[in-house]
Amino acid sequence: MLLMLSEKGKYAAATENRRLVWSEIVWPLILNLNDVSFTLKQFQYKRDKVAERKNISISVASRGLVSLIQKGILKKEGDTYSIHFRLIPYMRLKAECDYATAIHEIRIK
Repeated sequence: MLLMLSEKGKYAAATENRRLVWSEIVWPLILNLNDVSFTLKQFQYKRDKVAERKNISISVASRGLVSLIQKGILKKEGDTYSIHFRLIPYMRLKAECDYATAIHEIRIK
Protein backbone atom coordinates (compact mmCIF):
# COMPACT_ATOMS: atom_id res chain seq x y z
CA MET A 1 0.00 0.00 0.00
CA LEU A 2 3.07 2.23 0.16
CA LEU A 3 2.61 4.80 -2.54
CA MET A 4 5.30 5.89 -4.94
CA LEU A 5 5.12 9.19 -6.76
CA SER A 6 6.06 7.46 -9.99
CA GLU A 7 2.92 5.31 -9.76
CA LYS A 8 0.54 8.14 -8.87
CA GLY A 9 0.75 11.89 -8.92
CA LYS A 10 1.47 13.67 -5.67
CA TYR A 11 -2.15 14.78 -5.28
CA ALA A 12 -3.46 11.25 -5.80
CA ALA A 13 -0.94 9.95 -3.28
CA ALA A 14 -1.97 12.60 -0.73
CA THR A 15 -5.64 11.70 -1.17
CA GLU A 16 -4.83 8.01 -0.77
CA ASN A 17 -2.92 8.77 2.44
CA ARG A 18 -5.85 10.80 3.80
CA ARG A 19 -8.32 8.04 2.95
CA LEU A 20 -6.15 5.41 4.62
CA VAL A 21 -5.57 7.44 7.79
CA TRP A 22 -9.24 8.42 8.04
CA SER A 23 -10.70 4.95 7.47
CA GLU A 24 -8.10 2.84 9.28
CA ILE A 25 -6.95 5.08 12.13
CA VAL A 26 -8.93 8.25 12.86
CA TRP A 27 -12.56 7.18 12.45
CA PRO A 28 -12.15 3.83 14.25
CA LEU A 29 -10.31 5.68 17.04
CA ILE A 30 -13.14 8.26 17.34
CA LEU A 31 -15.75 5.49 17.50
CA ASN A 32 -13.73 3.46 19.99
CA LEU A 33 -13.20 6.43 22.30
CA ASN A 34 -16.78 7.67 21.75
CA ASP A 35 -15.38 11.19 21.83
CA VAL A 36 -14.95 13.97 19.28
CA SER A 37 -11.25 14.28 20.09
CA PHE A 38 -8.14 12.19 20.62
CA THR A 39 -4.60 12.85 21.76
CA LEU A 40 -1.41 12.54 19.75
CA LYS A 41 -0.41 9.59 21.95
CA GLN A 42 -3.69 7.77 21.19
CA PHE A 43 -3.20 8.41 17.47
CA GLN A 44 0.39 7.13 17.57
CA TYR A 45 -0.65 3.93 19.35
CA LYS A 46 -3.37 3.21 16.77
CA ARG A 47 -1.07 4.28 13.91
CA ASP A 48 1.65 1.86 15.01
CA LYS A 49 -0.81 -1.05 15.14
CA VAL A 50 -2.24 -0.25 11.69
CA ALA A 51 1.21 0.35 10.17
CA GLU A 52 2.38 -3.05 11.38
CA ARG A 53 -0.78 -4.85 10.23
CA LYS A 54 -0.83 -3.19 6.79
CA ASN A 55 2.96 -3.13 6.39
CA ILE A 56 3.14 0.61 5.73
CA SER A 57 5.52 3.29 6.91
CA ILE A 58 4.42 5.43 9.85
CA SER A 59 5.39 8.45 7.77
CA VAL A 60 2.45 7.67 5.43
CA ALA A 61 0.12 7.94 8.41
CA SER A 62 1.80 11.12 9.64
CA ARG A 63 1.45 12.76 6.24
CA GLY A 64 -2.19 11.65 6.10
CA LEU A 65 -2.90 13.19 9.51
CA VAL A 66 -1.39 16.52 8.50
CA SER A 67 -3.35 16.43 5.26
CA LEU A 68 -6.63 15.82 7.14
CA ILE A 69 -5.89 18.93 9.19
CA GLN A 70 -5.16 20.96 6.05
CA LYS A 71 -8.47 19.84 4.52
CA GLY A 72 -10.34 20.92 7.65
CA ILE A 73 -11.63 17.48 8.62
CA LEU A 74 -9.53 17.59 11.79
CA LYS A 75 -8.57 20.50 13.99
CA LYS A 76 -5.40 20.51 16.07
CA GLU A 77 -5.05 22.24 19.43
CA GLY A 78 -1.79 21.41 21.17
CA ASP A 79 -1.56 17.61 21.35
CA THR A 80 -5.30 17.16 20.85
CA TYR A 81 -7.09 16.58 17.56
CA SER A 82 -10.83 16.92 17.09
CA ILE A 83 -13.21 16.16 14.25
CA HIS A 84 -15.16 18.84 12.38
CA PHE A 85 -18.42 19.66 14.15
CA ARG A 86 -20.50 18.45 11.18
CA LEU A 87 -19.16 14.91 11.75
CA ILE A 88 -20.31 14.71 15.38
CA PRO A 89 -23.78 13.29 14.51
CA TYR A 90 -22.07 10.37 12.71
CA MET A 91 -20.01 9.68 15.83
CA ARG A 92 -23.04 9.83 18.11
CA LEU A 93 -24.89 7.34 15.89
CA LYS A 94 -21.75 5.18 15.60
CA ALA A 95 -22.38 5.40 11.85
CA GLU A 96 -19.94 4.58 9.09
CA CYS A 97 -18.29 7.76 7.89
CA ASP A 98 -15.85 7.16 5.06
CA TYR A 99 -13.52 9.83 3.74
CA ALA A 100 -15.88 10.81 0.90
CA THR A 101 -18.70 11.39 3.38
CA ALA A 102 -16.45 13.38 5.71
CA ILE A 103 -15.13 15.68 2.99
CA HIS A 104 -18.65 16.17 1.60
CA GLU A 105 -20.08 17.04 5.02
CA ILE A 106 -17.50 19.67 5.84
CA ARG A 107 -17.81 21.34 2.43
CA ILE A 108 -21.58 21.81 2.62
CA LYS A 109 -22.22 25.54 2.98
